[in-house]
Amino acid sequence: MARIRYGARTEAEIAASREKSTDLPDIWSTGVVAVWETDPDVVAAVLPPPLEPTARPLVRANISKVDLPGYPLGAGSVAVAAHHDGVDGWYPLVMPMTHERALTGGREVFGEPKKLGEVTVERDGLVVSAALARHGIAFVEVRGAVDRELPPPAPAPKTDFYFKFLPAVDGSGFEDDPVLVHCTRNEKVRRLEHVTGDVILRESMYDPVADLPVRRLVEITIGEKTTDQKGRVVERVSARALLPYVHQRYDDPQQVLDGPPEGSV
Repeated sequence: MARIRYGARTEAEIAASREKSTDLPDIWSTGVVAVWETDPDVVAAVLPPPLEPTARPLVRANISKVDLPGYPLGAGSVAVAAHHDGVDGWYPLVMPMTHERALTGGREVFGEPKKLGEVTVERDGLVVSAALARHGIAFVEVRGAVDRELPPPAPAPKTDFYFKFLPAVDGSGFEDDPVLVHCTRNEKVRRLEHVTGDVILRESMYDPVADLPVRRLVEITIGEKTTDQKGRVVERVSARALLPYVHQRYDDPQQVLDGPPEGSV
């Protein structure tokens, strides 16, 4: 009988798949990173407990392209600085990806707020432009010109905070208490340049990062880097406390209750 592809896989096949996913070479990306100060009360307003604001109300837009063989990928995020249990890190509000494959592991395993979107990074000589777009709106655009080379920083771990949860079948909240994930990325940079330019935030009802205004631009850089990441659950969090923030994850929170049209199954 021919192999039934929806059938169960053997233990050996599952083990081989796991080994393949953990034994990958360094994958280098080219990315633009813009960091700015915004209003402290805005950062405080978007952080679900138990996350807390840091001393500086920072926002970071990361816009990258990854030249995977036969599978070029655009990846981005907009995050605010946050603190939890002695650790300073970043809390991403939206993470556009250009391919579904990049969504699956991040959303289902780590709880990352990934969505399909458009990601562009372009360079023409010294001129740099990068943008994150969804629903036809480039809600973040970074543009400028390279003015000098910077020494690559030493390899260093960076932490992102995610909330992993499963919406309840009956629409009442969650199936179980959500968990807070610390995702640690070990980042290596082989080239880094400083960019003089600006950040443009455009109004979008789906990705309202325009609510995080640029009060003072801290830095724009373009560089080549590679990262790996590991996540760990650090604690269970109050479902009641997290529920008011769930809309951050969806274009329309009601969509988690949408079932198939009657008669379609």
